[in-house]
Amino acid sequence: MSVQLKRPAAAPLLALSPREQLRAPRLPHRMTQLMIGLSLYGFSMAMLVRSTLGLDPWDVFHEGLTKRTGASFGTVILVVGLAVLLLWVPLRQWPGFGTIANVFVIAFATDVGLAVIAVPDALAAKVALLVGGVILNGVAGGLYIGSQLGPGPRDGLMTGLVRRTGWSIRATRTGIEILVLASGFLLGGTLGLGTVLYALTIGPLVQFFLRVFTVELRPADASPQP
Repeated sequence: MSVQLKRPAAAPLLALSPREQLRAPRLPHRMTQLMIGLSLYGFSMAMLVRSTLGLDPWDVFHEGLTKRTGASFGTVILVVGLAVLLLWVPLRQWPGFGTIANVFVIAFATDVGLAVIAVPDALAAKVALLVGGVILNGVAGGLYIGSQLGPGPRDGLMTGLVRRTGWSIRATRTGIEILVLASGFLLGGTLGLGTVLYALTIGPLVQFFLRVFTVELRPADASPQP
């Protein structure tokens, strides 16, 4: 007789207020996971930049602003993140600790990554850097989102618009990314293989790694996110 083992269900992502996020169980573990995830996320972005084979929509925008202003990539990420947070105000959203940390830690980690990673000469090395960056980005997303300490500024903008307007998540996410991608391209940001690869794979990657890294909380006064 064969015995089949059931795969454990993924822990749910909960709709927590900023206060609930900090009062929920396993806070030291979640804080550590958050910081590791955000640091790896910034480093993965540097890997994608140094591959020179194309960026995700927001980083096309960031790179375009970098070329126009002469500011470092991390500085642009920081300024854009703060600007996006200002858009939360009319949406009546409150940032969590992870939201604020997202703005500063990713900006710093990206600049550190760009300082230590050089652009490879060989195409094979560039492709390896691109693929590794996309996978690491998925791991990092699972880590920091799974810490349940608040969404990033850009994700929060999307969910806030959905809640206030009644638009679908798909339409809202697509509209935002088309807008920033087109703006970044006009500013001189890099589109290419990486842009396509990221668009096709980042959703499944983050979904997979969320199953691995989401910290189970289940407070009585919170409900799962849709």
